[in-house]
Amino acid sequence: MELVLPILVLFLLLLSIVTVGQGTVAVTTIFGKYSRTLRPGLNFRIPVIERIFKRISIQNRAVELNFQAVTVDQANVHFTSLLLFSVLDGREETIQNVAFKFVSDRDFMATLSRTVEGSIRAYVATKRQAEILGLRREITEAVKINVDHMLEEWGFHLLDLQINDITFDDEVLRSMSKVVASNNLKAAAENEGQALLITKTKAAEAEGNSIKISAEAEREAAKMRGQAVALFREEVAKGVGHAAKEMRDAQLDASFILFSMWTEAIKNFTEHGQGNIIFLDGSVDGMQKTLKELMAMNQIKIMEK
Repeated sequence: MELVLPILVLFLLLLSIVTVGQGTVAVTTIFGKYSRTLRPGLNFRIPVIERIFKRISIQNRAVELNFQAVTVDQANVHFTSLLLFSVLDGREETIQNVAFKFVSDRDFMATLSRTVEGSIRAYVATKRQAEILGLRREITEAVKINVDHMLEEWGFHLLDLQINDITFDDEVLRSMSKVVASNNLKAAAENEGQALLITKTKAAEAEGNSIKISAEAEREAAKMRGQAVALFREEVAKGVGHAAKEMRDAQLDASFILFSMWTEAIKNFTEHGQGNIIFLDGSVDGMQKTLKELMAMNQIKIMEK
């Protein structure tokens, strides 16, 4: 009997020692009723009567979710998301919610998965497939609001929700690729048409400017040629008038000057004709006719003066 009592006391002492690991808390019950929360480290409990109901991790927890949603235009969308959450705080009320809201962690995770999936499905059901890929951030924000509020009622806090992958069925992906390809071809054709239009416009402008410059140069050249011809005629007239005066003073026939001009012209035709054929009437009657016409023109010039 002397040994039994110390052994019994030692056994009860050992039963009363409870070690709680770092990052966890332990919830105890007495006869099925919540008693208290044991913090990390060495703790003592009432042997036999007080028992550990559940050990709860207060560290961050992550879960990967895979599910499917349907858009308003009946396209299947596959989501892969990562949910990061933790216990809201260390208050006893919060710990009780975490410990007693669900029968097991399995039930909690199933409810959490269905809640996130339902929120995303409800949001996606109002959008078209073409909008989904550009709404990743909006989907995340909408789900965060719904899920975070519900998690707080269960004693948890949503830290982050990431939608890592959004995919469609193979048929939808093929059709989307065709749409993208056709849009790219359309954009390329429009760009090519605009480039061709710009090229044609610039070429037309350049051609127009070239024609304008050529016409301006031709006009200026014609003006200068006219002025040169006029100046030449003026000098010729002065020379002829001076020669005619000299001939009259010398009491010579002025028609000799015209004959000299005619023979000089024939000489120039021969030297500078460059192979061109010029038909002239070389008969005596033709020469007399030509001299009479030249003398008549000379008389008109003298009368005009």
